[in-house]
Amino acid sequence: MEAEHLKRLEAKDAAHIPAILSEFNTKHADLLIFDSFRTDNLWHDLWLAIFGILEEQCLSHLHTQCLNTVRILTRDEFSLQTNYIEQEVGVLLRLARIEAGSLKLPATPDELKQQEQREQPQREPSQAQSEVIAEALKCLCNLVYQSSDCRKQCLRQHCLDAILKRVASSMRHPCALEYYDMKLLFLLTALEPAARTRLQIDLNGLTYMTKWLDDKLGEEPCGEEQLNIICELLKVMFNVTSAPDKSPNEYEIQSLHLTGVLRQLLLRFGEMATDKERAVVTHAINLLTNISGSCLTELTLRCSNAEEQSSQKQEKQKENDREQGARARPRACCSLCFERRNVRSLAVLLRYLRQSLAQQEAEASSHELLSPVLTVLVKCARSDRVMRHYLREEILPPLRDVSQRPEIGQELRNHLCRFLTLPAMILRDLAAELLFVLCKENVGRMIKYTGYGNAAGLFAKRGILDCRRVEGTDYSSDSEDSDTEEYKQQQQGINPVLGCVEPGSKPSLLDGMSEEQKEYEAMQLVNLIEQLRQGGIVKPALIDKDGRPQPLEHILQLQEELPQQQLDQKRKT
Repeated sequence: MEAEHLKRLEAKDAAHIPAILSEFNTKHADLLIFDSFRTDNLWHDLWLAIFGILEEQCLSHLHTQCLNTVRILTRDEFSLQTNYIEQEVGVLLRLARIEAGSLKLPATPDELKQQEQREQPQREPSQAQSEVIAEALKCLCNLVYQSSDCRKQCLRQHCLDAILKRVASSMRHPCALEYYDMKLLFLLTALEPAARTRLQIDLNGLTYMTKWLDDKLGEEPCGEEQLNIICELLKVMFNVTSAPDKSPNEYEIQSLHLTGVLRQLLLRFGEMATDKERAVVTHAINLLTNISGSCLTELTLRCSNAEEQSSQKQEKQKENDREQGARARPRACCSLCFERRNVRSLAVLLRYLRQSLAQQEAEASSHELLSPVLTVLVKCARSDRVMRHYLREEILPPLRDVSQRPEIGQELRNHLCRFLTLPAMILRDLAAELLFVLCKENVGRMIKYTGYGNAAGLFAKRGILDCRRVEGTDYSSDSEDSDTEEYKQQQQGINPVLGCVEPGSKPSLLDGMSEEQKEYEAMQLVNLIEQLRQGGIVKPALIDKDGRPQPLEHILQLQEELPQQQLDQKRKT
């Protein structure tokens, strides 16, 4: 900026300011490197000149342009750290109308509504005033992101209270205003732990935001601007619920209400027809990961048109299904229900999982993007019998074709089996836990659907490599046999390690050998394994009493312990 232009800004020359700022804002719209502004103290002088204009009410028609300039200057983290800007931050808070002062926010949205009715109604801001507020919020977003001192000042001046009151009030605000309110709230709660605590404990913010989200879902139509606001709101709620500080009972009541609202959100945007709708569902799933399993039962409701069938008809249907070799599928009272429960929200979660798997394979994206939806599915399967039954019906349907390995194919079971051997620990463990819970933590059933080789890592981690029964499990015992006729016909030829029928089974290499030859080959194998052990390539192990692998000192210990292991196995069976 030329020295003459800077002097005119400092002199508040209203006739020339619009042209000067317009030229500056256009030229530096994408500026990120401010080295040239640090010579001759240009950044500091321009900063003070602009705020001198902003403090003049008579020049309010220039405030939008001035704030655009401030937004560009706030990208310079070095200058923000080396200059004292507390007074300027106060000006921005005032222009954004979030300088709450001694404002006392009521405990609930209903009390706030009553308070508004008693007080004199406030006038809605004009379009020009809304533009100034939005530009001031943009500047504050940059400052909050760049400066910890600015974040602390915002908390001292109770801007959380003012934002929460503005979004919860009955007054209508432009979408841009609501969006940047949420953006600022997100940055504060993400970067300042004290903001999360104050929003949740002191301001009862989760109740306000849940009510606002519910109101947003009731608006028609829901365009892209509204979807952007919902995304930012869900991100704020995720931050607030990441480390709940409220008492368990109070937090559970709030979580139940929130889960019910999120169910409505999943049902409304579950088709994910656009990228923005998919983003909304993604943030909703992220938020569900923070909610306890006991509250996730709100994702499914008792179907309103469910009618009790007579026990005679139920038994007859089960008998017919058994004759067909399939497990008696629970009868649905309508196309949207499963065991008298509406499971559309779970269907949305599975649709999202399938789309994410397809996208991950097509674009080779990070496996970690799948972790949130798998976490929610694990919680659902653990928390409720009906949800577990439905997920098992969709993920682990009765086996028919066992000619291919479990990890080969494009069904959900195939994808999850492939995850069992991934180096990505988080995704591997989540896939293993989901499959194991759907199998009611039954080792034999897990081997049937995944093969022992794929599930060996899970068994080793849980200390059940010897296929012992898992203690302390609490599952219903009303499930029917899921073996189909096709499975039963091939069951004897299934290799339990691979989880499928081995193609073209070859004759045993030991056929035709004498006992001496077999013993010689066995000792050769022992020597080769011992060489591998000494080289540190493998570590032979036995299963100890806790069901975990215990390394051996010598390979011959396998021979010494074998009779005792066989005896222990007979006692278990």
